[in-house]
Amino acid sequence: MKIIQVHNHYTVFGGEDKMFGAISRILRHKGHRVRLFERSSRDLIGLKGKTSAFVGGIYSISAKRAFSKILSAESPDIVHVHNLFPLISPSILVACREFNVPVVMCCPNYKLICPTSLHLRNGTVCEMCCGAREYWCILKNCRNNIFESVGYALRTAVARNWRLYQDNVTLYVPPTEFVKRRLVHAGFPENRVIVIPNMVPLPESGVNGSGGEYVAYAGRISPEKGINTLLEAARQTELHVCLAGDYSQVLEIVKKAPQNVQFIGHMNRGQLDEFYRNARFSAVPSVWFEAFGLVAAEAMSYGLPVIASKIGGLVEIIDDGVTGSLFEAGNAKELADKMKLLWKNPDLCRQMGVAGREKVIQEYSEDVYYQRIMDVYRKAIQMNKR
Repeated sequence: MKIIQVHNHYTVFGGEDKMFGAISRILRHKGHRVRLFERSSRDLIGLKGKTSAFVGGIYSISAKRAFSKILSAESPDIVHVHNLFPLISPSILVACREFNVPVVMCCPNYKLICPTSLHLRNGTVCEMCCGAREYWCILKNCRNNIFESVGYALRTAVARNWRLYQDNVTLYVPPTEFVKRRLVHAGFPENRVIVIPNMVPLPESGVNGSGGEYVAYAGRISPEKGINTLLEAARQTELHVCLAGDYSQVLEIVKKAPQNVQFIGHMNRGQLDEFYRNARFSAVPSVWFEAFGLVAAEAMSYGLPVIASKIGGLVEIIDDGVTGSLFEAGNAKELADKMKLLWKNPDLCRQMGVAGREKVIQEYSEDVYYQRIMDVYRKAIQMNKR
């Protein structure tokens, strides 16, 4: 099968960049012919770069022209879209329709319905733009930069009004039922939205977390990730809590952290492997609508239980009482109680860890993802023929 993978890389490497690379690698390994169409936000430098992002994010004629040439030369069976912003834009979707090529679009966040893609403003959940009210992104200056807020609002409003997604995407692929419900509620046809959970690399062996030395957190160190909730829970429990991730933008939070909390900083893959192997369990205290919760699934892949917020897609990743525990988002006392309970019960910790790793093997492995995405590709091709 000939497949074109489309992705605009982010300024800072993240989960979407990781998934794009993993999917492209697996498809090639399985014998498919894969062509990449890539742009990078790292190329946006100075005023000229920001202007290109502003205009191109709404509708990029140059991207459409370049992509049309590839479609003409390659005659692909399918186009798989990851991220379009800000240098590609939905203009290439129109090109796909003109060349009669089916499109499968990943929906790893809420970009199709929320200008900032996160349903988040000033560290708290925000849904003001829902229902064709993108103007709130400008009025509330959601990006804390009026130039960017206007650009984000415009590209979402134009795409909605011009039906650039509805009329040019064959199938949408969110990672959880939670994201699917948000898309359907926003007007996307339910029969064209198919859930495929993200894939998670599986370590060769799991760990026995019952003897771990600390509570682990891995990911962005930012307010929406519930860092303040975790720090308060750490203060109440006095357990050793280690946070892996870049904290350079939140030094005030670091300064106020209790002494039993350790900020380790950014880690490479090898360092993160060791980090998980020395932990007892993982905490994912997000206060925003996590679309999937990749760090939760990664911790489970090592055989660690996960205590996570009862919010967004995390509810589908963590089976409460089986692979970990759920608590009300933002409730530091409940999180502290769950942490103390699990820390004092090593057998329960081990049992939950084993169950979590087994769930990853059954639901989030590369082979399972490959079979699911191929089913979606085949369905999109058949739908396009009809």
